[in-house]
Amino acid sequence: MADPSSYRPKPGEIPDSPGVYKFRDEHHRVIYVGKAKSLRQRLASYFQDLAGLHPRTRTMVTTAASVEWTVVSTEVEALQLEYSWIKEYDPRFNVKYRDDKSYPYLAVTMNEEFPRVQVMRGHKRKGVRYFGPYGHAWAIRDTVDLLLRVFPVRTCSAGVFKNAARTGRPCLLGYIGKCSAPCVERVSAEEHRELAEEFCDFMAGRTGTYLRRLERQMTDAAEEMEYEKAARLRDDIGALKKAMEKNAVVLADATDADLIAVAEDELEAAVQIFHVRGGRVRGQRGWVTDKVEAVTTADLVEHALQQLYGEETGDSVPKEVLVPALPDPVEPVQEWLTGRRGSIVSLRIPQRGDKKSLMETVQRNAQQSLALHKTKRASDLTTRSRALEEIAEALDLDSAPLRIECYDISHLQGDDVVASMVVFEDGLQRKSEYRRFQIKGFEGQDDVRSMHEVITRRFKRYLSEKERTGEWVDGEPGDSEPRDGELKNGELKDDEGRPKRFAYPPQLVVVDGGQPQVAAAKRALDELGIDDIAVCGLAKRLEEVWLPDDGDPVVLPRTSEGLYLLQRVRDEAHRFAITYQRTKRAKRFRASPLDDVPGLGETRKQALIKYFGSVKKLRSATIDQICEVPGIGRKTAEAIAVAFAQAVPAAPAVNTATGEIMEDEEPGTTAGSSQEPVSAGTSDERRGQET
Repeated sequence: MADPSSYRPKPGEIPDSPGVYKFRDEHHRVIYVGKAKSLRQRLASYFQDLAGLHPRTRTMVTTAASVEWTVVSTEVEALQLEYSWIKEYDPRFNVKYRDDKSYPYLAVTMNEEFPRVQVMRGHKRKGVRYFGPYGHAWAIRDTVDLLLRVFPVRTCSAGVFKNAARTGRPCLLGYIGKCSAPCVERVSAEEHRELAEEFCDFMAGRTGTYLRRLERQMTDAAEEMEYEKAARLRDDIGALKKAMEKNAVVLADATDADLIAVAEDELEAAVQIFHVRGGRVRGQRGWVTDKVEAVTTADLVEHALQQLYGEETGDSVPKEVLVPALPDPVEPVQEWLTGRRGSIVSLRIPQRGDKKSLMETVQRNAQQSLALHKTKRASDLTTRSRALEEIAEALDLDSAPLRIECYDISHLQGDDVVASMVVFEDGLQRKSEYRRFQIKGFEGQDDVRSMHEVITRRFKRYLSEKERTGEWVDGEPGDSEPRDGELKNGELKDDEGRPKRFAYPPQLVVVDGGQPQVAAAKRALDELGIDDIAVCGLAKRLEEVWLPDDGDPVVLPRTSEGLYLLQRVRDEAHRFAITYQRTKRAKRFRASPLDDVPGLGETRKQALIKYFGSVKKLRSATIDQICEVPGIGRKTAEAIAVAFAQAVPAAPAVNTATGEIMEDEEPGTTAGSSQEPVSAGTSDERRGQET
């Protein structure tokens, strides 16, 4: 526990101006981000007598080891920078609402030539119109099914669309009148886009125009005695009204507003949001958060506004936002919302009438959400706490292992040997800190040596970076492989305390295996001089827990929550390792001599295969013949010929169903891409050999 006075800035150092500040811990990770109208006054409030601080604030300042700040011009800039830093650093003491990427939206892809109506989740894309969010995807599909009678917009995937265009036959929806079938040119691209725009207008709340138009067309058809057309229009009107009934009118005057309500206790808070468009509730979402900092209802509202509108622009930010409490001060937040919308946004507390009544409904939803969350979490917290305590007791640890790292080795007959590292904190997966490794210290199959290499690399890197900066920043090239979407070689930008670092050591290292693997892991730690991390192994055969230098395993009861947690950790490491190993194996099987030709990209590879028909014919081609391919010069053709000459001939390929040796490759494939080598064995044998 740090003494705040040890890093307190001198009074004259802190400017008396708006800004954003960051507290960092001893590992240089950002643990709290805040903004202030006056940095001097706000930071001074953290360095008073500890007894006078809120318990959570006291925990934060005693965990921190330094503080720094950035001066900005206005409070609006401070609000924007605070939001950016919270998203970037993921500070542990800031309020963080559960990510809402799981909420489905009704999306219309107006950025395509033929717009498509579909269900979408995740980050919003440019050029796509979104409606929602909805509580369930089936609610979107029910609404779309009703509206397609009137607005027959395309809903099929790109593959189905291209196949229909190739065959000249539309899909089933095209035959039953729920798609205008632009794939077979029943309507032009312009006519189909007009349909999509009308669909968007209806979903945006402009419903009266279309209903009146259809009613007028129905009346005209009846007067002209076109009764079948009139009946069809009558059914269309019924479908539109039924779709509208799914969202009852709650506010008059076609109001566009978001209503935010908060239910809270001393430890947690639940936020509920109703999205009202055109006077109707078009979507609903909710979050629950731990109150890891001392916050008021107004603070929670401000954080919710940042979460809701931090990535939104234009009409996605409504004209009116109704809240239970106004942030203090309210002007910067209102100005920020206005800037994101591009026009004035009203942020206020409803006082009377329909808006206040609807706010009470949203508040009841928030209270029910908090009650349900606490009911579920109480059991979950109790179970996880008991599991960690049982592990600590069984392994004779000083305290419960709040951070557990598990390692597993995977290979196929000694090829593509890889390892995985998974992290559990407080009994829960920490997927952002998973890691995977290639075994490069030796060739062949040796799980014990592989485990020793992985543990050595992980903790050697930790020690060297801790000595230098207190966290991992740079790594040796090829030292480990990042997960998809992460940067390679540990190059995580700069020395700024961002998440997804490996500066924190675990309290417990678990290896998938028995006594040999445990001994290898322990030996690696001993060689590095690390003696404050416990090691154990979980053997698959009898689910025994092995400890270093112990001839007999620790046997936990089959009903033990501690054993169940260790099994989940081990199984997750095994899954992560197998996934990576299969990915590497698939890449190796798809490899071609063309991959080794410098400067030869995918486009020219495909051109070569298309020109010659197969890799086999390309291999037998002369340099002059290769030069005939558009885009291939003589120097490149010579490099291609050399690559094929140096390539090791592939093993004969077989049809695994009949045992027949395949003499010729399929046109357009690369060597090893569609058949299995004779020596690889059957698929069942291969699955059984993965470790």
